[in-house]
Amino acid sequence: MTTASSLTTPLHERLADEVRRQGGWIGFDTFMSLALYAPGLGYYTSGKRIFGTMPRVAGGQGSDFVTAPEISPFFGRTLAKQVSEALSSTQTTEVWEFGAGSGALAAQLLGTLGDQVSVYTIVDLSGSLKTVQQQTLDAYASKVRWADALPPRLSGVVVGNEVLDAMPVKLLTRINGVWHERGVALDPSPDADGGFVWRDQPTKLRPPVEVEEGNASPEYLTELHPQAEAFVKTIGERLTQGAMFLIDYGFPEAEYYHPQRHMGTVMCHRAHLADSNPLADVGLKDITAHVNFTGIALAAQEIADFGVLGYTSQARFLMNCGLLNLLDAASTQERAMAQKLVMEHEMGELFKVMGFCKGKPWEAMGFSRGDRSHTL
Repeated sequence: MTTASSLTTPLHERLADEVRRQGGWIGFDTFMSLALYAPGLGYYTSGKRIFGTMPRVAGGQGSDFVTAPEISPFFGRTLAKQVSEALSSTQTTEVWEFGAGSGALAAQLLGTLGDQVSVYTIVDLSGSLKTVQQQTLDAYASKVRWADALPPRLSGVVVGNEVLDAMPVKLLTRINGVWHERGVALDPSPDADGGFVWRDQPTKLRPPVEVEEGNASPEYLTELHPQAEAFVKTIGERLTQGAMFLIDYGFPEAEYYHPQRHMGTVMCHRAHLADSNPLADVGLKDITAHVNFTGIALAAQEIADFGVLGYTSQARFLMNCGLLNLLDAASTQERAMAQKLVMEHEMGELFKVMGFCKGKPWEAMGFSRGDRSHTL
């Protein structure tokens, strides 16, 4: 049982109440969900600025992390080429974006796609971010609308940049050959001040593949992604015609559950620094996990007429969509920032793009070269 420091805040009390309500233990997915999305209290719902290129400093100014649209507007302008092709191929005119963040990607897509888009719908659990998005997208106010839930049916092109990694995950740990689910409890020690600790309990849950006991550590930690997989299934069920493109960091199944990856992938981000302790400073930092793209692809295949268009690295996807040509007229500084999107040691290789289609598939430009679907 490992102790982590904590803050006595309304969010902390909300989490502690949930632990008590559930008999002294909650799964990490429940903890992560409340830490990020508890109404008015969670990291994404409390109103603090989180996106930007400058680290947060004392007094709260700055940000915690940066995403591709904030790094370079050429991210959205290039992605727009694929979205444009998808709109034409599926004969639709609407775009749906999940987790729109600062609204930067929406502005880049709308500015490039023009009249090809009739309605741009943002689905976001964070009401506080809506205000930021409205300011960013003021020039496109006639086309943009917001929704806090999916309608029973939708059509068009769905986009999500760094959405899957913020969906709550379950933690599994194998200790001396026995699988446990790792969850969260209250620290019982007298001087703990109500802090949270890890607590494991035996489980019938297992990773989707057999994990060899081939690492030096007696403990193996990993994640399951039921919410991300359910999200993809829901889109597949409700999308009557259209496509979806998801961009995130992660691996195919064989890499994700490799014996050498024995410490899992859960990570926290604050002031552009990373740490691996989600139980500390709850609500003040982001919590993420890498994506198992094989699981995402298999979830999509469970839905009739909803298949994978392709899967490749972000670098290959953007180059396939014409990034280098778009940069011909760019300034030196603009090119330097755009290079971060494709350089292997930056975002180019760790980030992947997966495309889906509801209805008749086509040869999508983003996967025309370097498609890695065979690795899934």
